[in-house]
Amino acid sequence: MNKEWNGELKNMNAGINAAVRNIEEADELSKISKDAYDFIKQGNLDEAKDLFYKILDQEPENHYALVGLGDISRKKNEFPEAINFYKKCLNSHHENKYALIGLADVYREMGNYKESIGLWEHFIVHYGVDITVLTRLADSYRKLGDYENAKKFYKQVFEIDPRNSYALTGIGYLYFETKKYEWALENWMKMLEIEPDNVKILTAIGNCHRKKKTFEDGIVYFERALRLQNKNFYALYGLADCYRGLVMHEESLHVWKELLELSPNNKVIMTRLADSYRNLEDYDKAEIYYRAALNIGYDYYATLGLVFVYKAKNDYEKAIKILEDIFKKEPYNSRTLYELVICYREIGNSEKALTLLEEQMKAGNNLSNLLVEIYNNLKTN
Repeated sequence: MNKEWNGELKNMNAGINAAVRNIEEADELSKISKDAYDFIKQGNLDEAKDLFYKILDQEPENHYALVGLGDISRKKNEFPEAINFYKKCLNSHHENKYALIGLADVYREMGNYKESIGLWEHFIVHYGVDITVLTRLADSYRKLGDYENAKKFYKQVFEIDPRNSYALTGIGYLYFETKKYEWALENWMKMLEIEPDNVKILTAIGNCHRKKKTFEDGIVYFERALRLQNKNFYALYGLADCYRGLVMHEESLHVWKELLELSPNNKVIMTRLADSYRNLEDYDKAEIYYRAALNIGYDYYATLGLVFVYKAKNDYEKAIKILEDIFKKEPYNSRTLYELVICYREIGNSEKALTLLEEQMKAGNNLSNLLVEIYNNLKTN
């Protein structure tokens, strides 16, 4: 009897000791996991990674470690590795909410919005409404151009939080992209009440006014943005373009120069700077910058700018040569055809202008109303 009792007691003690060891091991892994996540918050990703692998050595399917490694890989833009970690977690811990969210975010950052949408919609079915997920769904549908579904999810966000900054920003871009600038402004102005110093929103509002051609109002918001970030490229670009729209070429020139210092090999900026010099009748400097832009790569507007420079210098031979070269590359471009016809007419070669138009008509190319008017005038004179 005593032997049996002693045997049972030993088994009980062994079981208790094993349970204690398991608890101690679990506590140790929990502490390691907490330390690893603290390292992530501090930006010490490599230290966190080492700790998570230490956990996996003892528990190969530990969901905290797998999700943590997925998060680290995502932060490092190592997307295939992140996907593998999140999927491994989901294989052994079905419906793990953090793995679902992490995997959806990876696909979003890769631009694979359809995959993200599927995961977020699955998340909502399983876990219920989550305002962050609703916002990401709306943003993803917007980026896919599915504006109706995007609006549906933004509306759901506003039903929970009417002043949600992410949704106000996102739906503003939706209306901006669909050219409903007044509605974009309405939402962005609400956003500005929440974050009055948000440079991105200030610049977005400025761009709305730029699109509406209310340039004076655009300048106000671009200048507000620049008081906060005086070298913000987008605010400077918008400001320069507003000055351009107001025919304030001196002011525009100054800002284009500043932009070129920020982006020295930007052919669009070089072309805009050249345009300013041309509008100020400094044709030599305009030619320098048009050519500098074209040395970077072909640009239609820089090429056309050179045409205007040569016309201003009364060098129609060079202007026509450039236009004819463009026309060879782009067999029918209404703008190029118009400028070429005007050049021929201005040098007194109306016959050549008329022939050029008739060739286009015979080729089946529809002339713009302006070119039809020129054609009729050439025929009657």
